[in-house]
Amino acid sequence: MPLYLEDFQVGTVRQTGSWTVTRDEIVAFARQFDPQPFHLDEEAARRSPYGGLIASGWHTSALCMRLVVDSFLKDGVGSLGSPGVDELRWLQPVRPGDTLTVQIEVVAIVPSKSRPDRGVVRLRYTVRNQKEEDVMTVLAMGLMLKRPEG
Repeated sequence: MPLYLEDFQVGTVRQTGSWTVTRDEIVAFARQFDPQPFHLDEEAARRSPYGGLIASGWHTSALCMRLVVDSFLKDGVGSLGSPGVDELRWLQPVRPGDTLTVQIEVVAIVPSKSRPDRGVVRLRYTVRNQKEEDVMTVLAMGLMLKRPEG
């Protein structure tokens, strides 16, 4: 069911499904987008301050977006993407075998003054692992259409 601006209320909290991160995913993402040794090479990662292979923060960000889309946006014509994020924090390393979920909290709704058919929803994403540790937070904006009349 598509989501529209009217479907959001400040204070509402929703939960996504989950994603278990694999070693192969971590390495494949790193090879293409963030080829630092602690993302690519298990021996180099063991010698790093992280003590083992970890996912790129950008990989964690991409997984967060995937979980949000799969859980709430894949069926919707209401989403027009995002004008950006105000804050992004990587709090804990994500390791092979971690299972991630995203908690989404609506923090503000701002109807557009210039385009009355849409508005911005400000959302706080909290990515957690299977130990309920916060691994990443994002304060993001979603550009959403209002529900068509009729």
